[in-house]
This record gives sequence, C-alpha cells and structure tokens, in this order.
Amino acid sequence: MELLLQIIIYIYFSYSLLVIAQKTSTKDEWLAWIPIVNFYLMCKIAKKPGWWMALFFIPLVNLIFIAIVWMEIAETRNKPGWLGILTIVPGINLVIPGILAFYD
Repeated sequence: MELLLQIIIYIYFSYSLLVIAQKTSTKDEWLAWIPIVNFYLMCKIAKKPGWWMALFFIPLVNLIFIAIVWMEIAETRNKPGWLGILTIVPGINLVIPGILAFYD
C-alpha cells in the first residue's frame, strides 16, 4: 500500500513538473519523468544554472535551494514567490506543484 502511494505521488509530481515546463516553454520537458534529473529541469524552469541541482543533495542546504528554485518557478508562472517557500512545509509541499501547474 505504501509503495502504491509513493508511485501515485511520483506520477503526480512528475506530471505537474511536465505541465509547468510546457507552460513555461522549457525545452526537454520529458526530463520530469526521470528521477534526480528532474531537479535539473526544475533549475532550467527557474532559470538557475544546472549545477544547482547538486545543492539539492546537501542536507539542510537543500531546503534553502529547493525553496529558492520553487520561488523562481512560481514567479515564472506569474504566481507569488511565497508559494515556493511553502515547499519546505511537509504536506503542503504536495499541493504546490499542482497549484503551479494547473491553476492559471
């Protein structure tokens, strides 16, 4: 049951990231489906250097950079940047990609 929930969350996140990439005209939106590489796509959408994805793997530092990247993604989608900060809040972080992808 837990594995099924993880698969559903992964599909939801990947599809949301794919839609965000399409709506922001970011090339290679299919990268949303590849684990770890999808961090690179997030950096591209946020217009940050690709090497920033390495910062996502440093404990505690990753919280700051994930929030920054999601803030930039939100602003790219013409949403308030504070939505990106909410990605560090457990539970709420599951809703933010959907808001950025499916609400215009």
